[in-house]
Amino acid sequence: MKRFLSFLLAGAMTLSLLVLPAGAADVVRFSDVTDRNTIMAVETLRLMGVLDGYSDSTFRPGAALNRAQFCKMAVYAMNGEEELGLYNTVTIFPDAKPSHWASAYINMASRKGVIAGFPDGKFHPERSVTVGQAVTILLRMLGYEDKDIGGVWPASYMAVGATVGLTDGVGTNGNAALTRGQAAQLFLNLLRADMKEKGSYLSSLNATVLENQVLVTSSATGPDGLETAMKLASGETVYQMASGKASNGALNGLRGTLVLNKSGKVITFVPDAMGVQTTITVASAKAGQIVDVSGAVYTVTGKTQTYYNGEEKPWSEVFSWVSAGSTVTLYLNSAGGADYIFVGGGSAASSAVIVYDNGSTAGFADLTGGSTNYKLYKNGAEVLGRDIRKYDVATYSPATNSIRVCDTRISGFYESCSPSPDEPSEITVLGHAFPVLATARESISKFKPGDQLTLLLTEDNQVAGAVEAKGAVAASNAIGIVREGGRVDLLCGISLSGGSDDGKDLVGQLVRVSSTSRGRLSLSRLSGGNAGGNLDVAARTMGQRKLADNVMIFQNGVNGAESVSLSSLTDGIIPAGRIAYARVNSSDKVDLIVINSGVDGIVVYGRAFVDFREETKEKTDADGKPLKDEHGNIIYETRTWEAVGVEYGNGQKVGPFTTPYNISSGDYVAITLRGKDGFSSLKKLDETKNVPNSAWTSENLVTVGGVTYKVSSDVHCYNRDMKMWVTLSEAHAYAEQCTIYTSGGYVRCIEVKR
Repeated sequence: MKRFLSFLLAGAMTLSLLVLPAGAADVVRFSDVTDRNTIMAVETLRLMGVLDGYSDSTFRPGAALNRAQFCKMAVYAMNGEEELGLYNTVTIFPDAKPSHWASAYINMASRKGVIAGFPDGKFHPERSVTVGQAVTILLRMLGYEDKDIGGVWPASYMAVGATVGLTDGVGTNGNAALTRGQAAQLFLNLLRADMKEKGSYLSSLNATVLENQVLVTSSATGPDGLETAMKLASGETVYQMASGKASNGALNGLRGTLVLNKSGKVITFVPDAMGVQTTITVASAKAGQIVDVSGAVYTVTGKTQTYYNGEEKPWSEVFSWVSAGSTVTLYLNSAGGADYIFVGGGSAASSAVIVYDNGSTAGFADLTGGSTNYKLYKNGAEVLGRDIRKYDVATYSPATNSIRVCDTRISGFYESCSPSPDEPSEITVLGHAFPVLATARESISKFKPGDQLTLLLTEDNQVAGAVEAKGAVAASNAIGIVREGGRVDLLCGISLSGGSDDGKDLVGQLVRVSSTSRGRLSLSRLSGGNAGGNLDVAARTMGQRKLADNVMIFQNGVNGAESVSLSSLTDGIIPAGRIAYARVNSSDKVDLIVINSGVDGIVVYGRAFVDFREETKEKTDADGKPLKDEHGNIIYETRTWEAVGVEYGNGQKVGPFTTPYNISSGDYVAITLRGKDGFSSLKKLDETKNVPNSAWTSENLVTVGGVTYKVSSDVHCYNRDMKMWVTLSEAHAYAEQCTIYTSGGYVRCIEVKR
């Protein structure tokens, strides 16, 4: 097993290097195991001692097992290694004498009644074990006897094995030679199975079992000082490994059972059998659903367990922090809903590689233990090695067998650190305390509080390194949305609260963020960077460029920039004049777009209301001097005029504004806003009455008089009888016909009444 190399951060370096934190043990990963289920099974059983790999860091999942090897696995699966000494000098089979390496395992398995020899009285330890023989042995370990099964061997045993879940993922051919990969799955199924009587198999091992747990990390610092302990989401206790082995992280983020020996040390962690696991890039995250960049919708609830920054929280407390472009791993049930969620590609990273050459993947194999069969993601989108750029940061997610590359860079004033500048575990920049990976401490130590620096962040916002805050290559790319009260929510999922006078006029806007002094954020409106050309929603292009799979789209509205998915944009072609900003990534694809609702400003569609305003002021003469009455009192006059405002969905309003336009209450209009207190145009929408529900071919299309209108994704529907705004579905259900108000080939508002 390769040991990780020492991490040295120097500008002249051309090779990405990696270091394990002090006190860490060797991490074993097999370069030839890439299937998710096999990875989980192998790791569970490797920690238990049931199986292991070869000296060349391979597992060889397709290699056949012999009967002696399988006996050894069975003994360890019984947690019986402490009894082996009782069987070293016993001879049960003439071809498995004490001189044979596996004699103790064979003898113990035989005495326990889980394995038998052949009619010739021999065991034949070198013969390949078949799937049927293996299933038979494991059924006996579950307490089944021949009389419980009967019938024809191996078919009857295979049938019972399928019934109790033993053969899940293994196949039905009992006469085939058992491979190492199949054996791993069989034994994992055994650990998940119930005994014929008296509870689960795990409970029969004279062990303590903690069920229904989520493993947050397997690299916590244990009482022995090694970073090999396991920590669960349900508490602060860390559990030291009984074997002293280091887990490779493949089980992190999974729900299952922690198995402890008499001393309270970990024997292994057994993940539950799960439904579908999928890793997506988020377009929008709400309390009841997650929409990915392809438009696929995943149902969640506020109570859905979510693992965010190493902590277990309900989705209701997390979703507002999950920004567009975030990577989320969902564990789905048979109905397609999320049983639980892991924000990010897996658990918190413990080691990282910094890239020093464009297109380089040097050092990535050290993260994976030599494997090159991983998937490569950058900022949540699958990419090729040529898309990697200098100062990108790579981490490994064993749970998804993927290298996660991130190019988030935060520049600003170095405010403070903890515990010291030479050995920082935490550094504060932009008013936010960032955790520092052990691999980054050497590079951070080259700076001191008061310096300007650029932090290179991992996907989960840990510091992987730092460089001087200068030059375009390592320039900051911190972008966020300004909120009320001076808060700024960065797109990478960090919330900043540093004060800034600039923020008062930028609420709701996307901005670039930096700092030049302690406690002060520097904010500038996001502008420029337009990729050129129209946005073609259907073709997923902007001008001559393609859109990235994980493209983030924001639409400027009355309440500022709001995240939207590409699929929600009903406009087929959005002209370049409406594109406020577009960013091109390292793959020459557009990955961030900001859209204005109108060419000349923000357009609001809704129902007009008329307000009356009065103004009382002094009456003056031709020279502007106040007029007075016969008693010498100043004469005042009161002037009344109309002001028009617009209300739309959920009772939101803009205005009222003084206007020369002839608009009446109840008219449906389009108003183009200019800043907070003015507008540039106000016009009535085209009205079509008595549109039957049968004219709608879908929620997105309606045909009237031979003209087909698209329906805006944010169409506003008003129930005139109840005097309230409703959804499109509610409008259809309330009345058999409606009045539509259109502009530019789109339905912008709908009114229903009986």
